[in-house]
Amino acid sequence: MDKYRCETCGYIYNPAKGDPDSDVEAGTAWENVPDDWECPVCGASKDDFQFFKKG
Repeated sequence: MDKYRCETCGYIYNPAKGDPDSDVEAGTAWENVPDDWECPVCGASKDDFQFFKKG
């Protein structure tokens, strides 16, 4: 699954891990992460993430 990086702090969203602290289950593809989800490190919005790495 593709990974996405927060342009504010560098956090990498890895779909294989999800974000359990924000109720985003492991295996959740980026397209299925809620639009109101925020970076767990800095609070940036989903719009502040960019495609990082394929697979």
